[in-house]
Amino acid sequence: MAALARWCVRRRLAAVLLWLTAFAGVFTAATVAGTAYSNDYGVSGTESSQAGRLLHEGFPGTDGDGDTVVWHTTGTTVRAADVEQTMTRTLDRLADLPGIASVTGPYEDGRNAQISHDGHTAYATVTFEDPSQDITEGQARAVVDTAKSAETDGLQVELGGSAVTLTESAGGHLAEIVGVLVAAAVLLVAFGSPAAALLPIATALVGVGTAYAGIGLLGHAMTVADFAPMLGMLIGLGVGIDYALFLVTRHRRGLKRGLSVADAAQEAVATTGRAVVFAGATVCIALLGMLILRLGFLNGVAIAAALTVVLTVAASVTLLPALLSYTGMRALSRRERRHLAEHGPEPEVPTGFAARWSAFVERHPRLLGALALVVMAVLALPTLSLRLGTSDAGSDPKETTTRQAYDLLADGFGPGVNGPLTLVTHVDDAEDRLILDNLAATLRTTPDVASVSPATYNPGGNTAYLTVVPESAPQSQRTSDLVDRLRTEVLPRAESGTGLDVKVGGVTAGYDDFASVIVGKLPLFVGVVIGLGCVLLLLAFRSLAIPLKAAAMNVAAVAAAFGVVVAVFQWGWGSELLGLGRAGPIEPFLPVIMVSVLFGLSMDYQVFLVSRMYEEWLETGDNRRAVRVGLAETGRVINSAAVIMISVFLAFVLSGDRTIAMFGIALAAAVALDAFVLRTLLVPALMHLLGSANWWLPRGLDARLPRLSIEPPQCRATLPAVPGHGTDDAALAEEVDALVKERQDDVRDIPG
Repeated sequence: MAALARWCVRRRLAAVLLWLTAFAGVFTAATVAGTAYSNDYGVSGTESSQAGRLLHEGFPGTDGDGDTVVWHTTGTTVRAADVEQTMTRTLDRLADLPGIASVTGPYEDGRNAQISHDGHTAYATVTFEDPSQDITEGQARAVVDTAKSAETDGLQVELGGSAVTLTESAGGHLAEIVGVLVAAAVLLVAFGSPAAALLPIATALVGVGTAYAGIGLLGHAMTVADFAPMLGMLIGLGVGIDYALFLVTRHRRGLKRGLSVADAAQEAVATTGRAVVFAGATVCIALLGMLILRLGFLNGVAIAAALTVVLTVAASVTLLPALLSYTGMRALSRRERRHLAEHGPEPEVPTGFAARWSAFVERHPRLLGALALVVMAVLALPTLSLRLGTSDAGSDPKETTTRQAYDLLADGFGPGVNGPLTLVTHVDDAEDRLILDNLAATLRTTPDVASVSPATYNPGGNTAYLTVVPESAPQSQRTSDLVDRLRTEVLPRAESGTGLDVKVGGVTAGYDDFASVIVGKLPLFVGVVIGLGCVLLLLAFRSLAIPLKAAAMNVAAVAAAFGVVVAVFQWGWGSELLGLGRAGPIEPFLPVIMVSVLFGLSMDYQVFLVSRMYEEWLETGDNRRAVRVGLAETGRVINSAAVIMISVFLAFVLSGDRTIAMFGIALAAAVALDAFVLRTLLVPALMHLLGSANWWLPRGLDARLPRLSIEPPQCRATLPAVPGHGTDDAALAEEVDALVKERQDDVRDIPG
C-alpha cells in the first residue's frame, strides 16, 4: 500500500488522468451499447417455471408482454356510441404501433367479460411482440401516450403492466443529488474545510459513475436486474464517501502532526487505506456470497454491486491521495492552519462529547448494554411477521397510472383479475379433454375462486390451459393459499388415475416459488457469509470473542432493519405518506440482497472501531484503556460517516421506485442502529464486561493462523522533527518525549 501511495502522489497527474480516461471510456461504451436489463425471476425446476415452459412450447408467440388499457366513464357507460367509437379508434391506433403483436378489446364478439357489470369500466389487452425485459421505454411510452390521448372530461384512461412501468421511473437523479448535497454539508461541518469536504464526494462520484456505466455493459453479458445500477449507486455512494472520509481524516491527522502533504497522504493510504481495502473486501465477500444460491437473477445483482464497491475502494486508495497532494494544506481549515503555524505540531487528542461518552459507557456498561439490547429486540419484533410475495401495482403510489388502472380493474371486476392464475397441462386424448372440462367445473366451486375460463387448446390439441381468477388480489395471502390448495388438494384429486399433470403458473405462483427457493437456501447463504466474515476478523484481531460478537451484532442489525422494513412496507406505517404506495408483501429477493449488503456495511464500522482498540491493546495491554481510547478516537468519525451514509440511503426514497426505497430505508435503519446503538454503545459495553477475554486466542491456534494486519499502529519514530524545534537526535528525542507526555496526560487516561 505504501508503494502504491507513493506512486499516486508522485504521479498525481497520471493517476487523475487514468481515472478520468477510464470513466469517459466506460461511459462512452455504455452509451453506444445501450442497456439490456432483465427482471427474470424464473427459477428452473419450480412448478411455475414448468407451467411457463409448457405454455411457451404449446402456444408459441404468447410469451410477449401483455399490458392492459383500462377506461372508466362517469356520466355514461362504456357502451355509449361516442365512447365506443373513441376507444375503438384508439385501440386500432395501438395495434398499428411498432412492436405490438395484438390488441384485444371488449367491443369484439364474445368479449363482453371485459366490460364490468355496471357498464362503467372496460379493458383491452395489448400484447407486445417481445417479453417485458426486451421492450424499450420508447415503445412503452408510445403506447401510454396513444391511449392517454383518448381521455376526455367524462372518460378516464389508465394503463397497467410491466412495460408501462418503464414510463414511470423517476426522472433525473434527484435522489443522488440530494444525498450528495447532504453528505457535502456533513463533511463541511466535520472538517471545516471546503477542500477536504469536496474530496470524498469527488472520489466517490468518479468511482460510482464508472461502475454505473460498467453495470450497463454487464447487462449485455449476463442477466442483470433493472434496479441493479440504482442499487449499486446507492451502496457505492454510501461506502465510497465513507471510505474517503476515513482516509481524509487520517491525512488531516498527519498534517496536524507536522508531516508534509505528500507524507501525510502516503501514511493515510499505508495505514487507513489498508483498513479501507479490508472493509471493502468484506462487503464484496458478503455480496458475492449470493453466487452460492445459483440464481441467475441474483448473480447479476451481486456482481454489479461488488463491481461498484471494488471501484470505489480503488478510487479511494489511488485517486484520493493524488487529489490530496493537489489540495495541500487546504485540507485543514483556516483555524487549524493558523494554530499549526503558531503552536507547531501537536498530537490529536479526543475531546468533547466523544471523550465524555466513552467514559460514560465505561462507568455504566451493564445498564447501557441492556438498554441497547432492548432497543434492538423491540425493533426486530416485526421481522417475525415477514411475508415474502408479490408486490404488484396495487402497492404503487396513488398518482401513478399503473395504480389507478389496478384500482379500476379491482373495483369493476374484482381484485383477482389483476393477477390470474394459469393452469397448463399436456393433453393426450379425448378422455383428458373431458377431464379438463370437469376440472373447470370443479374449480368454479373451489373456495376463493372468482371465475374460470373454458380450457383453451393449441392447434395440435396436445396442450391446454385454463385461466383461474382468484377472489383476492395477487399480493394477498388468500391468493397464495389458493395456489397451495390447488397444488396439494384440488389438482391431485382431479389428476388421479389420468395422464394429466396440471401445472399452476401466474404472477403469484411465480413469486411464491421464487420465495420458497430463496428461503430454502437462506440458512446456507447466511452461514457462509457470516463464517467468512468471522474468519477475516479472527485473522485480523487474533481473538475469538471479537468475531463472535461481530457475527451476533450483524445478525441483530439485519433483524432490526427488516423489522423497520416490515413496519413501513408490509404493515404500511407511513408508506403512503412517503409516496411509496400502500402496504404489501416484501419482495422475495430482498432478504438475500439485504443480508449481503447489511452484513458487509456493518463490518466496516466493526473494523474501524476495533482496529483502533486493538492498536491500543497491543501498545498498553490495558483493556479498559483500549476500549475507552478506541471509542473516543473513532466515535466522532464513525458518527459522521454514519450520518453521511444514512442521508445518502434515505435520499433514495425519492427515487420513486418501491424496491429501491426498500433498500434505502433498510440500509439507513441498519446503519443508524449499527453506528449509534451497536458500535458506540453495545460493543464497548460488552468489551468492558469481558475484559482481557476480548483478546484471548488459544496459543496453538494463534501459532497456526497467518498474520493479517489491518491498520499498523503509528510508531513514535514517525513523529517528525519540526523546524525551529530541533533537528538533531537529542532534540528529536526531547520532542518525542514531550509529545508522548502530553499524550499520556490527555483525557484518554482518565478512568471511567
